[in-house]
Amino acid sequence: VLALTAFICIETIMECSPCEGLYFFEFVSCSALVVTGALLLLFSLNLHTRIPQINWNLTDLVNTGLSTFFFFIASVVLAALNHKTGAEIAAVVFGFLAMAVYGVNTSLAVRRWRVSSRQQSGRQGSDYIRARTQAREVLPRPEIQRLDA
Repeated sequence: VLALTAFICIETIMECSPCEGLYFFEFVSCSALVVTGALLLLFSLNLHTRIPQINWNLTDLVNTGLSTFFFFIASVVLAALNHKTGAEIAAVVFGFLAMAVYGVNTSLAVRRWRVSSRQQSGRQGSDYIRARTQAREVLPRPEIQRLDA
């Protein structure tokens, strides 16, 4: 919601003389909105369970981490290059708010990713032990006993 609000604020600006900061902020807010919206749709419809090959916790972590970083850079650049119009100030404020929310989500995603990686490593270890135990079990094979007799 904050990325959408920042994007709307930046789109209402009619004039700019050095427009690079404005265009970069527009790109960051639009990209974050689209990627986060697509991931939200995947997670809310449980479509991510149909593709187990992708580590979704890591995907969410990368998305939120990059969005935090780029919102910080774009907000600082726009704050430094703005012309003190209401829309630019509002975009900067919403950009920093979006950065803060993405930052909190990044910390939650790191925690979730660590828990899932611990569970996967524990599961792999138990699979290994189970496979070794099954390999050691010797089943009686009558053809081998006949040859020995």
